[in-house]
Amino acid sequence: MASEAQTKRVEVGFSGGQAIIVRLSQEAYDDFRKAVRNEAGWYELQSEDGVVALDVREVVFVKSASGEHRVGFSGA
Repeated sequence: MASEAQTKRVEVGFSGGQAIIVRLSQEAYDDFRKAVRNEAGWYELQSEDGVVALDVREVVFVKSASGEHRVGFSGA
């Protein structure tokens, strides 16, 4: 799978209120967004941690984090 610098943190929310967070390459993210738009049924999402099988007809949101993730306080 892609390195940490080439992945993005993506939150996927489902009807019923559940959500998962996965780390995806840009290619996997783009493919997943296409599947959600097409309501493709069951989809095998290739995440950094392994394959996640989900029903994209139940997806209610896809949220991606952009930019670097930093821990700590920013100085002024």
